Amino acid sequence: MAESQTPLLDTIHLPADLRKLSKKKLTQVADELRRETISAVSVTGGHLGAGLGVVELTVALHYVFDTPQDRLIWDVGHQAYPHKILTGRRDRIRTLRQADGLSGFTKRTESEYDPFGAAHSSTSISAGLGMAVARDLKGGKNNVVAVIGDGSMSAGMAYEAMNNAGAMDSRLIVILNDNDMSIAPPVGALSSYLSRLLSGGTYRGLREKGKKIAKKMPPFIFESARRAEELTRGFFTGGTLFEQLGFYYVGPIDGHNFDHLLPVLQNVRDATEGPILVHVVTQKGKGYAPAEAAADKLHGVNAFDLVSGAQVKPKANAPSYTRVFGESLVKEAEHDDKIIGVTAAMPSGTGMDIFGKAFPDRIFDVGIAEQHAVTFAAGLATEGYKPFCAIYSTFLQRAYDQIVHDVALQNLPVRFAIDRAGLVGADGATHAGSFDVAYLGCLPNMVVMAAADEAELVHMVTTAAAYDQGPIAFRYPRGDGVGVDMPAKGRVLEIGKGRVLREGSRIALLSLGTRLGECLLAADELAARGLSTTVADARFAKPLDAELVERLARDHEVLITVEEGSTGGFGCFVLQHLSDAGLLDKGLRIRTMVLPDVFLDHDKPEKLYARAGLDASAIVARVLGALPQVTATRRA
Repeated sequence: MAESQTPLLDTIHLPADLRKLSKKKLTQVADELRRETISAVSVTGGHLGAGLGVVELTVALHYVFDTPQDRLIWDVGHQAYPHKILTGRRDRIRTLRQADGLSGFTKRTESEYDPFGAAHSSTSISAGLGMAVARDLKGGKNNVVAVIGDGSMSAGMAYEAMNNAGAMDSRLIVILNDNDMSIAPPVGALSSYLSRLLSGGTYRGLREKGKKIAKKMPPFIFESARRAEELTRGFFTGGTLFEQLGFYYVGPIDGHNFDHLLPVLQNVRDATEGPILVHVVTQKGKGYAPAEAAADKLHGVNAFDLVSGAQVKPKANAPSYTRVFGESLVKEAEHDDKIIGVTAAMPSGTGMDIFGKAFPDRIFDVGIAEQHAVTFAAGLATEGYKPFCAIYSTFLQRAYDQIVHDVALQNLPVRFAIDRAGLVGADGATHAGSFDVAYLGCLPNMVVMAAADEAELVHMVTTAAAYDQGPIAFRYPRGDGVGVDMPAKGRVLEIGKGRVLREGSRIALLSLGTRLGECLLAADELAARGLSTTVADARFAKPLDAELVERLARDHEVLITVEEGSTGGFGCFVLQHLSDAGLLDKGLRIRTMVLPDVFLDHDKPEKLYARAGLDASAIVARVLGALPQVTATRRA
């Protein structure tokens, strides 16, 4: 076998092994790394397109920089699978997003090559600046490199960090990975030559000498010279915005060409002044025809066939909650032209793409900017419109101050459609919707609903559309519904009123959200043990159905609240109400069932809920544990 065909990836266990190779072999490494990434994700599913777009950049960064001593921070982490393969995790790469396997994002506890955990966007520059300042305080010399995509640059946090970094003048390298061609002017040989020239020590040395000479001139001459130099470079490179933020801009350069990448990265590595931004243009999904041809570049995929790219999708017995939301909102908007859709870079993930196809002039995707999305929706509400702000539970956390100050405090009727409520499976703790009931339920003026099934979600969309007394939120999980009969049309629910699905006499199970099905299964088992059980769906975490809660407390020996959220939520609201009503000292045995006070790693949702103690068997055990010992023993 010719030397050029000898597999190189097998010889690379850590980046130090990569750095032993000659530069001419890096193209072969990149080709093998791309094939390995495609092969692994075809088995596990996950994020594919982003990683394929940065294969050459990943190889170049680990080749030029002395990782892990040099800190390499990947924003979000969607693109980090090739990085994981090169940093000692290739033997586990086919456990991605599986139980006890590798995380789909960067994770500090997983490897020393992951200096900062990610999964939410636009954090890398802030974290990198913190590391750079810490290095300076310690007298260190290592480099800090933050890789951020152009999509993440739509979030204000990235600019806050850049503004701070520019003012501090700390040595920091930011790689702007432009894979959407949303920023870059044409990239070619001239651009590459200019980038190499402007990042080199000769030009930067002359630039610094020029500054020293100009400083001896009258102030107006110095300022004019500085502006002229920046504008001249900005004219040829397009980096004026970043220059104004205090960064030395280099680029754009071809992110798939090692002849362009390596010299520029070596130049910025050796630079003594900072901060520096290197603008790299890449193609998302590069090197895999099905990804290149797909509209979303196969951003997120299930397991798939390597040859065709066809994804293995489990047969659904019911529509997904996301689709039910989107279609229900369309039905409401057909007879209400005040309904507006707002999303933060997740139209398909939230079902807003369905609404957008029906009403293209009434949907607004504001980019990765949840804070702006919420206040933007608040502004719409002040003018009599009905904004539905559809954001994942875990992403809505990023806009909490805006929810408090710009919506709840002003009692504006913004409708929050909270997708991915509860545990989400393969995406793990970073994307779990664990806290929204707690963080919304404590706010004055806020109404909080949770759908128990897909039919209830239809009614809650209708209820939210009709409600204009203040902000209202409804939460629903990822995945498919439970297969209930769907209503032809949603109906307006009475605010703060739950429903009883099964009447019993001894045990009461009060559910909020989609654990209702497990409560019904638990009731069947309890009935088989001779324990007559009431099952109720609260529907509302706030306002509570006080009448229902008090009746359940008075008429039953044991009351169990069940929710797919953290402590501090629905169960706490029930306990406080019963305490205020003086019903906790009447011999009632009450227990709350919530998610455990830990961050649960990725696994199949049903296994996660079993591990969390929120399935039917756990509910039964909780009931038996709450009964007087003699009764529980006799019944068992």
